[in-house]
Parts: sequence; structure tokens; C-alpha cells
Amino acid sequence: MPNPNHPKKGSTITVQPIPYDAIPLLKDLLRSSPRDYLLFVLTINNGLRISDVLRLRVRDVVNLLPGQYIIVKEKKTSKKNVLMMNEVTREAVLRFLETMPDDDKFLFSSRKGNSPLTVPYVTSLVKGWCKKVGLVGNFGTHSLRKTFGMVQRTVHGVSYEVISKRYRHSHPGVTMRYLGISDEEVNEMLMNNI
Repeated sequence: MPNPNHPKKGSTITVQPIPYDAIPLLKDLLRSSPRDYLLFVLTINNGLRISDVLRLRVRDVVNLLPGQYIIVKEKKTSKKNVLMMNEVTREAVLRFLETMPDDDKFLFSSRKGNSPLTVPYVTSLVKGWCKKVGLVGNFGTHSLRKTFGMVQRTVHGVSYEVISKRYRHSHPGVTMRYLGISDEEVNEMLMNNI
């Protein structure tokens, strides 16, 4: 029997980025769970796909200092990308690794043997986190990736071309959809006096 919640073939499910003002609420919620806090912080600070984050091992990040990075081969595209350590991510790593002595283990290990958490499981986590802080909308693992780009563009003023390069998108239009650049925003720009 087909899943009634699954989109029809050829259609897509679009998730939203997490609103900027909700990020501190989520961090506060997740601080009591070092694993979940690290998962959230690492992903929104790097913009990698969750499938690439879940393949990380403890040894990949244990010695990284702020400003250092590792090369990650993207599962979806086989392209090389980087995972950069910044200060907030390093603090989260150190806090979490107090509970993870095994260097060869997956960073986000499943309780079922030596395998990482699954994408569907993390999707349910993200949905639950968002619900607990009162967010209404469609959120999932890709929301974390979109949040990275949205914050870089709206808070830090990074151009969508630079974000597109970070995402390794083949076309800038893909990045513009990711970042929610709408026709209304373009039309508002036309009201600026020069």
C-alpha cells in the first residue's frame, strides 16, 4: 500500500529553513543532549547534507581546531567539499566527545551496532525539535542545510554566488530557490531609489 504522506512521483517536498530567531531557542533546547546539540550546530555551521554529516567518525573531528577543516567526499555528488571547524562547533565537539572515547566510532552512532544514525531518524528529530520550540511549517534535515545559507545571506551578507559555490550547486537558480529568493523580493528591490 502506498504511503499517503509520500509525494507523487516527480513532485518534491520542500522544507523551510529554520527562522534565525528560533536558532537560540533550539540551541537552548538541545544543550541537555550533547549529541543532538552537536548535530544541530555542526550542520547549520557547515551547510553539508545530513548524509555527509552522518558518515563522519570521531577521528575526523577530534583534533580539529577552529579554522581547520577536513575534506569530505559528498555521497550524493561524489564532489569534494570541506567540513570547517569554527569556535561554536569546536566547543560542541569537545563537550560531546567527553562521552565518546572510541576514535573509530561514527560521530553520530546508532544504538544498533556500529552504524550511524539514519536520515529518517534525524528527520524525525528535527521535526520534533522544531515542534517543541513552537515552529509551524515543514522542517526536516534539509532545513539545517537551508538555514546555513539563509543565515549567511541575510545576517552575514554573503552573496548567493558564494553560497552556491559552497553548496556545490550546478546552477545559481537552485541556490536562489534554497535561499527563498522570491519574485516579491526582486520586485521590492526595484523600489530602491538610485
